Amino acid sequence: MVSPNLLSEMKNGHPWDHDLDRQLAPAERRLLASMKTPPRVQAFLDSSPIVRIPSTAPAAGDGRSHGALLRCGRLCRCSAASCRVSPLILELLPNAHDDDHLLALFRRNGCWGAVAKSNFAGLRYREPVYRTLRELALSFFEQYYNLARRKTLRGYTLPLHLGSFDSDGWTVRDEPLWEIADRLDRQRRVVLATPRMAAGFSTVDERSYRAGLLGSVDAGLYRPRGKGAAR
Repeated sequence: MVSPNLLSEMKNGHPWDHDLDRQLAPAERRLLASMKTPPRVQAFLDSSPIVRIPSTAPAAGDGRSHGALLRCGRLCRCSAASCRVSPLILELLPNAHDDDHLLALFRRNGCWGAVAKSNFAGLRYREPVYRTLRELALSFFEQYYNLARRKTLRGYTLPLHLGSFDSDGWTVRDEPLWEIADRLDRQRRVVLATPRMAAGFSTVDERSYRAGLLGSVDAGLYRPRGKGAAR
């Protein structure tokens, strides 16, 4: 459950750190000013390139590399700057054979939506029609699969408000946001699929597989390795 304090901050706004504004060129300020709604933020993210983090990136305590978070700077900064509030983020958690996936959340009329950057067509924007975060997370389940055609989504974290990191200057730093990755790793997790449930999952059919990869950048795709990658 999301705390009332977080919902209040989302409604009333969080004090905005203007460091980013001061470091932007006039053309960049105009670009951000044009992104006043989540769909416009999503359109900009869709037009930006996919970037993979090198395999040397430090792993989290459970062995995950937090690849989604380390690529999230553009997502979070655009969401924050366009709305002038620090965003609320949620991490979708796969098994050991896929990338994690980060969502920037927004709320309209009491329902949740999300902005996201992904190499997979079905793992991006969500309209604000989901009554709970569990509903929102489950909307990604069928489209969350790896190159071995296995459905890999297993859970998600409770939301993290990035306002607590404003003093660290996250909006203007180019390097990976390790401190946010560490905090996300300590967030409470919600299980969507147990190992027993996953044992009966079907593989992704050819039509769905190809649809999800439409427009993907091959160099940016996560490639599962190991004996369990195809299970």
